[in-house]
Amino acid sequence: MTTIAAVRGVLPGPAYRQEDLTASFAELCLPPERRSQALVERFHNSAQVATRHLALPLERYRELDGFTDSNNAFLEVAVDLGAQAVTEALDAAGLAPGDVDLIMSTTVTGVAVPSLEARIAARIGLRPDVKRVPLMGLGCLAGAAGIARLHDFLLGAPNAVGVLVAVELCSLTVQRNDPTAANMVASGLFGDGGAAVVAVGSGHPLAAPTDGAQRPRVVDAVSHLYPDTDRAMGWDVGTTGFKIVLGAEVPELVQMYLADDVKALLGRHDLDTSDIARWISHPGGPKVIEAIQSVLGLGREDLAMTWNSLNRIGNLSSASVLHVFSDTLDQRPAEPGEWGVLMAMGPGFAAELVLLQW
Repeated sequence: MTTIAAVRGVLPGPAYRQEDLTASFAELCLPPERRSQALVERFHNSAQVATRHLALPLERYRELDGFTDSNNAFLEVAVDLGAQAVTEALDAAGLAPGDVDLIMSTTVTGVAVPSLEARIAARIGLRPDVKRVPLMGLGCLAGAAGIARLHDFLLGAPNAVGVLVAVELCSLTVQRNDPTAANMVASGLFGDGGAAVVAVGSGHPLAAPTDGAQRPRVVDAVSHLYPDTDRAMGWDVGTTGFKIVLGAEVPELVQMYLADDVKALLGRHDLDTSDIARWISHPGGPKVIEAIQSVLGLGREDLAMTWNSLNRIGNLSSASVLHVFSDTLDQRPAEPGEWGVLMAMGPGFAAELVLLQW
């Protein structure tokens, strides 16, 4: 099995209060004739986000003039943030950049060619023969999917070290002069941040630690691409950059599919939901989290780390579930044999579930 050696989340700059971001969004991003701060406040308050971090100082957003400026800012910040996340995760695992055999990057909030992991490799000194896998288009799904794909790689390379790095700068995608409900929801829900995961195969020394550390292992993973749901979530890409597609049906899709997906994964190992000690879920938004609790028969305390992450930093797209994972690992030592499920949903519309055991 794959062993998770370290998970680290990173955030840019200071935290901004939601009310300050609401006022700035109304001023900068809504046309004068639709500039109703009360309406924006209603959308932003419903997100249940108290503070968020931004890629740039708040005043710099006035200077961005179109998609080119925004994407240049993305490149400037994302490489720094991703390099920080990978370096901190490797340090926590007791590994060096030269130990990495594969690096996988994921983002859906900027375009980079060469891709992020290539730029990070040059910055932190990964080996020239490191294998690279850039992921684009998975959105919120990618934190969980990236761990599952690391597991796939390490099954075939049991002595190897794999790294996943996720960087999302959602603030750089918010659209000017767009009074749609989707833009107002997104501007109150999504934040900026990054994260990295270091994983090793079953033959690596860290898979059998001598320090008594209880590290989670990936036991299994499943993917499910739901039919006829391609407009539930994603981007419309045009001259102004990334315009959010955010359907109201997302909580209904959770209600429709998630319980069966979880039961199918657990059933392959003679488990059910009562056997799971740790639920590590992407914080898609209050209605999505409530739908997850409802269909799986969970209480708010079961997803406390998810609710807390949403409140403190907002939804970081692919990096969010990795922040929740890091918070969960820091919360309390695990008991040997404890089971966990890490899960996220995103564009496709799709789900990715990872079964963990400590």
